Amino acid sequence: MTTSKIQTLGALGLDRRQIQVYQSLHKLGPASIRDVAAEAGINRGSTYETLKQLVTKGLVSYLPKGRRRVFQAEDPERLLSLGESKQQALAQAMADLRRDIIPSLKQARPEFSPGNVRFYEGDDGVELVLRDILNSTARLAEKGYAVISTKTLRQHLYRPFPNFTRQRVQKGIRVRVIAVGEGGDDAQLAERKWLPASVDTDASYIAIYPPKVAMITLADRNYPVVVIIDSAAIASTQQLLFDTLWELL
Repeated sequence: MTTSKIQTLGALGLDRRQIQVYQSLHKLGPASIRDVAAEAGINRGSTYETLKQLVTKGLVSYLPKGRRRVFQAEDPERLLSLGESKQQALAQAMADLRRDIIPSLKQARPEFSPGNVRFYEGDDGVELVLRDILNSTARLAEKGYAVISTKTLRQHLYRPFPNFTRQRVQKGIRVRVIAVGEGGDDAQLAERKWLPASVDTDASYIAIYPPKVAMITLADRNYPVVVIIDSAAIASTQQLLFDTLWELL
């Protein structure tokens, strides 16, 4: 069986041993535990336990033959039923997460704790922030966020995620940018204003996407470090400062 087929069956909740035994039964037809074990290359004890698991999933049945049992694979169409059951269970789990579990966990969390601040390094950290911006703002009623970015950091920002802007536009996410210093490309769903820089400004990037604020700078000339603060209070204050400056420019 090819790797892709194994991955597909794995998505239905079947582990590799169950797949081996199930496939062996289809080859053999009705067979004893000994024959299935030999065909699958698994010891008899493990084969018996695996067959019981497959019976529970409705993929295998058995019938008595003398003092022994003979097992047989059910119609492969049963796999579709298994997949539909998994799909329904996942849909219910997603609904429970949104309606109850996630809100209750957020409510139980302290207003602010060390866990609200996360540090990352390198291009992987930058990519994580950019993906977090997309995922977080895409769920908002008004999809949008604000950015303050200096000229010296722009060349490093999209290096690990060159398709960021295209994905942002595809998701219908708007961005307002205050660019410190000249430069910055025009893009769809983006508004840009410039803040003149009379001197060389240290590399920095601040993204405000309530309830989070992300900050990126360079530890040296080419190595970014990232801080994400998850705080509605801090995010709202930063948003107020951004909006005030935006109106003045």
